Amino acid sequence: MDRRSFLTSAAIFSAATAATAQQSANTGARHRIKAVAFDGFPIIDSRPIAAKAEELFPGKGDALITSWRTRQFEYTWLRTLSGRYLDFWHTTEDALIFAAESMRMPLDERARERLMGTYLELKAWPDAQMALESLRAAGIRLAFLSNFTTRMLDAALNNSGLRSLFEPHLSTDRVRAYKPHPKAYEMALHAFGAAREEIVFCASAGWDAAGAKWFGYPTFWVNRSGQPGEELGARPDGIGSSMTDLVNFVSGTFG
Repeated sequence: MDRRSFLTSAAIFSAATAATAQQSANTGARHRIKAVAFDGFPIIDSRPIAAKAEELFPGKGDALITSWRTRQFEYTWLRTLSGRYLDFWHTTEDALIFAAESMRMPLDERARERLMGTYLELKAWPDAQMALESLRAAGIRLAFLSNFTTRMLDAALNNSGLRSLFEPHLSTDRVRAYKPHPKAYEMALHAFGAAREEIVFCASAGWDAAGAKWFGYPTFWVNRSGQPGEELGARPDGIGSSMTDLVNFVSGTFG
């Protein structure tokens, strides 16, 4: 099953929330935003992973990263659909092994550990701290709503000195279902004790932005690499290239 086929299935799977999603899209701007739920990568800079892949496999790092990331997310979707959840750390490792084998690349234990270990060395994007502090100063509550494990999220925040700005992580490990399953997005409703229209979801990928819109959240896409939007019938409420753009979007939704 390719990405678009899966996401189309997910749209059907989310049909029970479609009416609410449309209502939120029409009325969200009239509600004061109380919280922002983040995917990992609007805040966490993943570029060191690609750099490590190129270091270990000169001239082949980009190809490995592309294959690895594709399989990584396909595995999360397939595991959710089949009810065979495995946490993101191990799913990511499995995807790496498959990607290397499919490319006939010699991935020994040392290289695998170095690539996986990079996930625990990641730090925030340079624009993250000031934006997050601005949101907190405005009384906005912040939490990750991510496929990452708690350990992976804790590492990034500790590496960046941002731990005090966030509430407990909403890792998909809690519900054993990866995004864009509605159970994953639903975690923010319970954690923040707020309505859909009072919670902004901040995505780093077009498919995740679509999933959040299907669920009914006002959605902002931090599209750092200028990717086209997914053709899934669900557009984010705002798009920008930085965390500063997110702050401006949230500020503009205050009622």
